[in-house]
Amino acid sequence: MMAAIAAASHGNAHVILLEKNEKLGKKLHLTGKGRCNLTNASDNAEHMRHILRNPRFLYSALDALDSAGLMDFFTSLGVPLKIERGKRVFPESDKANDINQALAAYLQKLGVAVKLRCMVNGITGSGLFCIRTNQGTMDANALILATGGLSYPSTGATGEGFSYAQALGHSIVPTFPSLVPLLTAEPWIPSLAGLSLRNVRLSARIKNKVLYEEQGEILFTHEGISGPLLLRASAYLADKMHESPALTLDLKPALDTQTLDARILRDFAEQPNKDFANALGKLLPARLINAIVEICGIPPETKINAITKTQRATLVHTLKNITIMPTVAASYNEAVITRGGISIREINPSTLMSKLVPNLFFAGECIDVDALTGGFNLQIAFSTGHLAGVSAAKCLEK
Repeated sequence: MMAAIAAASHGNAHVILLEKNEKLGKKLHLTGKGRCNLTNASDNAEHMRHILRNPRFLYSALDALDSAGLMDFFTSLGVPLKIERGKRVFPESDKANDINQALAAYLQKLGVAVKLRCMVNGITGSGLFCIRTNQGTMDANALILATGGLSYPSTGATGEGFSYAQALGHSIVPTFPSLVPLLTAEPWIPSLAGLSLRNVRLSARIKNKVLYEEQGEILFTHEGISGPLLLRASAYLADKMHESPALTLDLKPALDTQTLDARILRDFAEQPNKDFANALGKLLPARLINAIVEICGIPPETKINAITKTQRATLVHTLKNITIMPTVAASYNEAVITRGGISIREINPSTLMSKLVPNLFFAGECIDVDALTGGFNLQIAFSTGHLAGVSAAKCLEK
Protein backbone atom coordinates (compact mmCIF):
# COMPACT_ATOMS: atom_id res chain seq x y z
CA MET A 1 0.00 0.00 0.00
CA MET A 2 2.79 2.44 0.87
CA ALA A 3 4.67 1.58 -2.33
CA ALA A 4 1.56 2.23 -4.43
CA ILE A 5 0.89 5.51 -2.62
CA ALA A 6 4.48 6.69 -3.12
CA ALA A 7 4.48 5.71 -6.81
CA ALA A 8 1.16 7.46 -7.45
CA SER A 9 2.31 10.57 -5.54
CA HIS A 10 5.60 11.09 -7.37
CA GLY A 11 4.79 10.90 -11.06
CA ASN A 12 2.20 10.37 -13.73
CA ALA A 13 2.30 6.60 -13.85
CA HIS A 14 -0.88 4.53 -13.76
CA VAL A 15 -0.43 2.46 -10.59
CA ILE A 16 -2.12 -0.91 -10.11
CA LEU A 17 -2.02 -2.76 -6.77
CA LEU A 18 -2.53 -6.53 -6.99
CA GLU A 19 -3.81 -8.10 -3.76
CA LYS A 20 -4.60 -11.80 -3.57
CA ASN A 21 -6.72 -11.44 -0.40
CA GLU A 22 -10.31 -10.26 -0.28
CA LYS A 23 -9.21 -7.04 1.44
CA LEU A 24 -6.11 -4.90 1.81
CA GLY A 25 -3.76 -4.91 4.79
CA LYS A 26 -4.84 -8.19 6.31
CA LYS A 27 -1.56 -8.60 8.21
CA LEU A 28 -1.80 -5.08 9.65
CA HIS A 29 -4.75 -6.26 11.74
CA LEU A 30 -2.47 -8.69 13.61
CA THR A 31 0.27 -6.23 14.51
CA GLY A 32 0.49 -5.00 18.08
CA LYS A 33 -2.21 -7.52 19.08
CA GLY A 34 -4.67 -5.79 16.77
CA ARG A 35 -3.60 -2.31 17.84
CA CYS A 36 -0.96 -1.81 15.09
CA ASN A 37 2.42 -0.85 16.52
CA LEU A 38 3.20 1.06 13.32
CA THR A 39 6.62 2.47 14.25
CA ASN A 40 8.93 3.45 17.08
CA ALA A 41 9.34 7.14 17.96
CA SER A 42 13.12 7.04 17.99
CA ASP A 43 15.76 8.36 15.62
CA ASN A 44 17.34 6.40 12.80
CA ALA A 45 20.39 5.53 14.89
CA GLU A 46 18.14 3.80 17.42
CA HIS A 47 16.27 2.02 14.64
CA MET A 48 19.59 0.79 13.27
CA ARG A 49 20.47 -0.68 16.68
CA HIS A 50 17.25 -2.70 16.61
CA ILE A 51 17.71 -4.02 13.06
CA LEU A 52 19.50 -7.35 13.32
CA ARG A 53 19.79 -8.33 9.68
CA ASN A 54 21.59 -6.04 7.22
CA PRO A 55 20.89 -2.70 8.93
CA ARG A 56 23.27 -0.68 6.74
CA PHE A 57 21.29 -1.67 3.67
CA LEU A 58 18.38 0.38 5.05
CA TYR A 59 20.15 3.75 5.45
CA SER A 60 18.60 5.20 2.29
CA ALA A 61 15.12 3.84 3.00
CA LEU A 62 15.04 5.22 6.55
CA ASP A 63 16.50 8.50 5.36
CA ALA A 64 13.73 8.78 2.75
CA LEU A 65 11.01 8.09 5.35
CA ASP A 66 11.94 7.98 9.03
CA SER A 67 9.61 7.40 11.97
CA ALA A 68 8.88 11.12 12.41
CA GLY A 69 7.97 11.36 8.74
CA LEU A 70 5.75 8.30 8.99
CA MET A 71 3.96 9.69 12.03
CA ASP A 72 3.41 13.01 10.21
CA PHE A 73 2.07 11.08 7.22
CA PHE A 74 -0.61 9.28 9.23
CA THR A 75 -1.49 12.39 11.19
CA SER A 76 -2.03 14.17 7.87
CA LEU A 77 -4.41 11.37 6.87
CA GLY A 78 -6.49 12.07 9.96
CA VAL A 79 -5.22 9.27 12.21
CA PRO A 80 -4.19 10.62 15.65
CA LEU A 81 -1.31 8.68 17.19
CA LYS A 82 0.07 8.04 20.67
CA ILE A 83 3.43 6.96 22.05
CA GLU A 84 3.62 4.26 24.74
CA ARG A 85 6.30 2.49 26.77
CA GLY A 86 9.45 1.83 24.79
CA LYS A 87 8.50 4.63 22.35
CA ARG A 88 6.09 2.30 20.57
CA VAL A 89 3.62 4.19 18.39
CA PHE A 90 -0.06 3.21 18.03
CA PRO A 91 -3.18 4.83 16.64
CA GLU A 92 -4.91 6.70 19.45
CA SER A 93 -7.98 4.49 18.95
CA ASP A 94 -5.97 1.28 19.50
CA LYS A 95 -7.50 -0.01 16.25
CA ALA A 96 -5.28 -1.32 13.47
CA ASN A 97 -8.21 -0.87 11.11
CA ASP A 98 -7.85 2.92 11.37
CA ILE A 99 -4.40 2.66 9.80
CA ASN A 100 -5.68 0.25 7.19
CA GLN A 101 -8.68 2.40 6.24
CA ALA A 102 -6.56 5.56 6.03
CA LEU A 103 -4.19 3.87 3.57
CA ALA A 104 -7.05 2.43 1.52
CA ALA A 105 -8.81 5.79 1.35
CA TYR A 106 -5.62 7.53 0.22
CA LEU A 107 -5.04 4.90 -2.47
CA GLN A 108 -8.51 5.64 -3.78
CA LYS A 109 -7.93 9.40 -3.66
CA LEU A 110 -4.73 9.00 -5.69
CA GLY A 111 -6.51 6.91 -8.31
CA VAL A 112 -4.61 3.68 -7.66
CA ALA A 113 -6.41 0.73 -9.26
CA VAL A 114 -6.77 -1.90 -6.53
CA LYS A 115 -7.50 -5.43 -7.73
CA LEU A 116 -8.61 -7.71 -4.89
CA ARG A 117 -8.61 -11.52 -5.02
CA CYS A 118 -5.98 -11.19 -7.73
CA MET A 119 -3.58 -14.13 -7.64
CA VAL A 120 -0.36 -13.73 -9.62
CA ASN A 121 0.52 -16.97 -11.43
CA GLY A 122 3.80 -15.87 -12.98
CA ILE A 123 5.97 -12.93 -14.00
CA THR A 124 8.24 -12.67 -17.04
CA GLY A 125 10.16 -9.87 -18.69
CA SER A 126 12.84 -7.30 -18.00
CA GLY A 127 12.09 -3.60 -18.19
CA LEU A 128 8.66 -4.52 -19.57
CA PHE A 129 6.94 -7.11 -17.44
CA CYS A 130 4.14 -9.50 -18.21
CA ILE A 131 2.17 -10.46 -15.10
CA ARG A 132 -0.15 -13.44 -15.44
CA THR A 133 -3.04 -13.49 -12.95
CA ASN A 134 -6.33 -15.22 -12.39
CA GLN A 135 -7.93 -12.01 -13.65
CA GLY A 136 -6.01 -11.88 -16.91
CA THR A 137 -2.58 -10.81 -18.11
CA MET A 138 -1.22 -7.33 -17.38
CA ASP A 139 1.83 -5.46 -18.66
CA ALA A 140 3.92 -3.04 -16.60
CA ASN A 141 6.93 -0.83 -17.30
CA ALA A 142 7.98 -1.06 -13.64
CA LEU A 143 7.20 -3.68 -11.02
CA ILE A 144 7.45 -3.61 -7.21
CA LEU A 145 7.45 -6.91 -5.33
CA ALA A 146 6.08 -6.29 -1.81
CA THR A 147 4.79 -9.76 -1.11
CA GLY A 148 5.94 -10.23 2.48
CA GLY A 149 7.59 -13.36 3.85
CA LEU A 150 6.17 -16.62 5.19
CA SER A 151 4.93 -15.47 8.60
CA TYR A 152 1.22 -15.82 9.42
CA PRO A 153 0.35 -17.64 6.16
CA SER A 154 -3.36 -17.17 7.00
CA THR A 155 -2.88 -13.53 5.97
CA GLY A 156 -1.65 -14.56 2.53
CA ALA A 157 2.08 -14.55 3.31
CA THR A 158 2.92 -17.85 1.68
CA GLY A 159 6.18 -17.07 -0.09
CA GLU A 160 5.14 -16.58 -3.71
CA GLY A 161 7.28 -13.45 -3.88
CA PHE A 162 10.39 -15.57 -3.39
CA SER A 163 9.34 -17.75 -6.33
CA TYR A 164 8.70 -14.70 -8.52
CA ALA A 165 12.11 -13.24 -7.63
CA GLN A 166 13.89 -16.53 -8.31
CA ALA A 167 12.16 -16.88 -11.67
CA LEU A 168 13.49 -13.41 -12.54
CA GLY A 169 17.04 -14.46 -11.60
CA HIS A 170 17.35 -13.43 -7.95
CA SER A 171 18.86 -15.44 -5.07
CA ILE A 172 16.97 -16.24 -1.87
CA VAL A 173 18.81 -16.32 1.45
CA PRO A 174 17.42 -19.31 3.45
CA THR A 175 14.36 -18.36 5.49
CA PHE A 176 13.48 -19.11 9.13
CA PRO A 177 10.58 -18.14 11.43
CA SER A 178 11.69 -15.32 13.75
CA LEU A 179 10.21 -13.39 16.67
CA VAL A 180 8.61 -16.72 17.43
CA PRO A 181 7.94 -18.93 20.48
CA LEU A 182 10.53 -21.62 21.13
CA LEU A 183 9.58 -25.21 21.92
CA THR A 184 11.35 -27.28 24.55
CA ALA A 185 11.27 -30.77 26.01
CA GLU A 186 11.66 -29.77 29.69
CA PRO A 187 9.06 -31.92 31.51
CA TRP A 188 8.07 -29.21 34.02
CA ILE A 189 7.11 -26.57 31.46
CA PRO A 190 3.66 -27.82 30.27
CA SER A 191 2.27 -27.51 33.81
CA LEU A 192 3.04 -23.77 33.70
CA ALA A 193 1.13 -23.06 30.46
CA GLY A 194 -0.41 -19.59 30.63
CA LEU A 195 1.83 -18.38 33.48
CA SER A 196 3.41 -15.00 32.80
CA LEU A 197 6.47 -13.80 34.73
CA ARG A 198 7.46 -10.14 34.78
CA ASN A 199 10.77 -8.55 35.72
CA VAL A 200 12.81 -11.66 35.03
CA ARG A 201 16.10 -11.74 33.15
CA LEU A 202 16.55 -13.97 30.13
CA SER A 203 19.82 -14.69 28.40
CA ALA A 204 20.42 -16.74 25.27
CA ARG A 205 23.77 -18.30 24.49
CA ILE A 206 25.42 -20.75 22.16
CA LYS A 207 28.23 -22.62 23.90
CA ASN A 208 29.79 -19.87 26.03
CA LYS A 209 28.84 -16.91 23.87
CA VAL A 210 25.91 -14.78 25.11
CA LEU A 211 23.91 -13.58 22.10
CA TYR A 212 21.13 -11.80 23.99
CA GLU A 213 20.34 -10.72 27.54
CA GLU A 214 17.50 -8.52 28.76
CA GLN A 215 15.02 -8.07 31.59
CA GLY A 216 11.27 -8.15 31.04
CA GLU A 217 8.36 -10.56 30.66
CA ILE A 218 8.09 -14.19 29.53
CA LEU A 219 5.10 -16.48 29.05
CA PHE A 220 5.06 -20.25 29.43
CA THR A 221 3.09 -22.27 26.85
CA HIS A 222 2.07 -25.92 26.65
CA GLU A 223 5.15 -26.65 24.55
CA GLY A 224 7.72 -24.03 25.50
CA ILE A 225 8.18 -20.31 26.09
CA SER A 226 6.86 -17.14 24.50
CA GLY A 227 6.31 -13.53 25.60
CA PRO A 228 8.18 -10.31 24.73
CA LEU A 229 11.61 -11.36 26.06
CA LEU A 230 11.56 -14.73 24.37
CA LEU A 231 10.38 -13.38 21.02
CA ARG A 232 13.28 -10.93 21.02
CA ALA A 233 15.70 -13.70 22.01
CA SER A 234 14.40 -15.85 19.15
CA ALA A 235 15.50 -13.18 16.66
CA TYR A 236 19.10 -13.97 17.64
CA LEU A 237 18.54 -17.72 17.45
CA ALA A 238 16.23 -18.09 14.42
CA ASP A 239 18.92 -19.42 12.08
CA LYS A 240 21.02 -21.06 14.82
CA MET A 241 18.66 -23.63 16.35
CA HIS A 242 20.86 -26.42 14.96
CA GLU A 243 23.69 -25.18 17.21
CA SER A 244 21.88 -26.25 20.43
CA PRO A 245 21.29 -22.83 22.02
CA ALA A 246 20.59 -22.54 25.75
CA LEU A 247 18.36 -20.11 27.61
CA THR A 248 19.06 -19.04 31.19
CA LEU A 249 16.30 -17.57 33.32
CA ASP A 250 17.00 -15.42 36.39
CA LEU A 251 13.80 -15.17 38.43
CA LYS A 252 15.27 -12.63 40.86
CA PRO A 253 17.49 -10.29 38.81
CA ALA A 254 17.22 -7.47 41.36
CA LEU A 255 18.93 -9.59 44.04
CA ASP A 256 22.49 -10.91 43.97
CA THR A 257 23.09 -14.38 45.39
CA GLN A 258 24.01 -13.17 48.89
CA THR A 259 20.97 -10.90 49.18
CA LEU A 260 18.69 -13.62 47.87
CA ASP A 261 20.13 -16.14 50.32
CA ALA A 262 19.51 -13.69 53.19
CA ARG A 263 15.94 -13.20 51.99
CA ILE A 264 15.37 -16.97 51.91
CA LEU A 265 16.84 -17.35 55.40
CA ARG A 266 14.36 -14.76 56.74
CA ASP A 267 11.43 -16.54 55.06
CA PHE A 268 12.57 -19.91 56.39
CA ALA A 269 13.02 -18.55 59.94
CA GLU A 270 9.33 -17.63 59.99
CA GLN A 271 8.17 -21.17 59.13
CA PRO A 272 10.77 -23.68 60.43
CA ASN A 273 8.34 -26.60 60.71
CA LYS A 274 6.80 -26.36 57.25
CA ASP A 275 7.56 -28.72 54.39
CA PHE A 276 9.92 -27.23 51.80
CA ALA A 277 7.25 -27.31 49.07
CA ASN A 278 4.89 -25.27 51.28
CA ALA A 279 7.40 -22.64 52.36
CA LEU A 280 8.08 -20.80 49.09
CA GLY A 281 4.82 -18.85 48.82
CA LYS A 282 6.39 -15.47 49.61
CA LEU A 283 9.17 -16.04 47.13
CA LEU A 284 7.38 -17.43 44.07
CA PRO A 285 3.99 -17.50 42.30
CA ALA A 286 2.04 -20.53 43.51
CA ARG A 287 2.01 -22.20 40.09
CA LEU A 288 5.79 -22.03 39.84
CA ILE A 289 6.62 -23.66 43.18
CA ASN A 290 6.34 -27.31 42.16
CA ALA A 291 8.55 -26.72 39.11
CA ILE A 292 11.25 -25.05 41.21
CA VAL A 293 11.11 -27.85 43.79
CA GLU A 294 11.53 -30.38 40.96
CA ILE A 295 14.42 -28.51 39.33
CA CYS A 296 16.45 -28.00 42.50
CA GLY A 297 16.01 -31.63 43.55
CA ILE A 298 15.22 -31.03 47.25
CA PRO A 299 12.58 -33.51 48.47
CA PRO A 300 9.32 -31.52 48.80
CA GLU A 301 8.50 -32.99 52.22
CA THR A 302 11.84 -31.88 53.75
CA LYS A 303 11.21 -29.75 56.83
CA ILE A 304 12.58 -26.23 56.59
CA ASN A 305 14.59 -26.66 59.80
CA ALA A 306 16.29 -29.65 58.13
CA ILE A 307 17.34 -27.77 54.96
CA THR A 308 21.14 -27.74 54.78
CA LYS A 309 23.30 -24.82 53.71
CA THR A 310 24.21 -26.76 50.57
CA GLN A 311 20.53 -27.32 49.72
CA ARG A 312 19.80 -23.64 50.29
CA ALA A 313 22.68 -22.73 47.97
CA THR A 314 21.14 -25.07 45.37
CA LEU A 315 17.82 -23.24 45.70
CA VAL A 316 19.52 -19.85 45.27
CA HIS A 317 21.40 -21.10 42.21
CA THR A 318 18.19 -22.51 40.72
CA LEU A 319 16.29 -19.25 41.15
CA LYS A 320 19.12 -17.35 39.45
CA ASN A 321 20.05 -19.91 36.78
CA ILE A 322 17.20 -21.97 35.36
CA THR A 323 18.54 -23.54 32.16
CA ILE A 324 16.11 -24.27 29.36
CA MET A 325 17.18 -26.03 26.17
CA PRO A 326 14.92 -25.06 23.26
CA THR A 327 14.68 -27.81 20.67
CA VAL A 328 13.02 -26.01 17.77
CA ALA A 329 11.29 -22.75 16.89
CA ALA A 330 7.52 -22.75 16.46
CA SER A 331 6.17 -22.61 12.91
CA TYR A 332 5.56 -19.65 10.61
CA ASN A 333 1.96 -19.75 11.87
CA GLU A 334 3.22 -18.17 15.11
CA ALA A 335 6.20 -16.17 13.80
CA VAL A 336 5.89 -12.39 13.74
CA ILE A 337 8.45 -12.10 10.94
CA THR A 338 10.52 -14.12 8.49
CA ARG A 339 14.32 -14.09 8.64
CA GLY A 340 16.02 -14.39 5.25
CA GLY A 341 14.59 -13.54 1.84
CA ILE A 342 15.73 -11.88 -1.38
CA SER A 343 19.48 -11.22 -1.18
CA ILE A 344 20.42 -7.58 -0.58
CA ARG A 345 23.55 -8.10 -2.69
CA GLU A 346 21.31 -8.05 -5.75
CA ILE A 347 19.37 -4.89 -4.79
CA ASN A 348 20.54 -1.26 -5.03
CA PRO A 349 19.99 0.14 -1.51
CA SER A 350 19.64 3.73 -2.80
CA THR A 351 16.61 2.91 -4.97
CA LEU A 352 15.65 -0.67 -4.04
CA MET A 353 15.85 -1.54 -7.73
CA SER A 354 17.21 -4.91 -8.77
CA LYS A 355 20.82 -4.95 -9.90
CA LEU A 356 19.88 -7.81 -12.23
CA VAL A 357 16.56 -6.77 -13.77
CA PRO A 358 15.87 -3.17 -14.86
CA ASN A 359 12.76 -1.52 -13.34
CA LEU A 360 12.19 -4.35 -10.84
CA PHE A 361 11.94 -3.10 -7.25
CA PHE A 362 11.54 -4.74 -3.84
CA ALA A 363 9.98 -3.63 -0.56
CA GLY A 364 9.23 -5.03 2.89
CA GLU A 365 9.66 -8.43 4.44
CA CYS A 366 10.47 -10.23 1.18
CA ILE A 367 13.94 -8.61 1.43
CA ASP A 368 16.58 -10.18 3.70
CA VAL A 369 16.21 -7.59 6.49
CA ASP A 370 14.56 -7.90 9.90
CA ALA A 371 14.43 -6.22 13.31
CA LEU A 372 13.37 -6.71 16.90
CA THR A 373 9.85 -6.04 18.20
CA GLY A 374 8.71 -2.52 19.04
CA GLY A 375 7.49 -1.12 15.72
CA PHE A 376 10.82 -1.46 13.92
CA ASN A 377 9.71 -4.07 11.38
CA LEU A 378 6.66 -2.09 10.28
CA GLN A 379 8.84 0.99 9.91
CA ILE A 380 11.07 -1.06 7.59
CA ALA A 381 7.98 -2.03 5.58
CA PHE A 382 6.75 1.55 5.27
CA SER A 383 10.22 3.01 4.56
CA THR A 384 11.15 0.46 1.90
CA GLY A 385 7.68 0.71 0.37
CA HIS A 386 8.02 4.47 0.16
CA LEU A 387 11.51 4.39 -1.39
CA ALA A 388 10.59 1.65 -3.88
CA GLY A 389 7.48 3.56 -4.94
CA VAL A 390 9.30 6.86 -5.42
CA SER A 391 12.14 5.13 -7.29
CA ALA A 392 9.76 3.26 -9.59
CA ALA A 393 7.91 6.48 -10.45
CA LYS A 394 11.19 8.27 -11.19
CA CYS A 395 12.51 5.49 -13.42
CA LEU A 396 9.44 5.83 -15.65
CA GLU A 397 10.01 9.55 -16.09
CA LYS A 398 13.45 9.07 -17.62
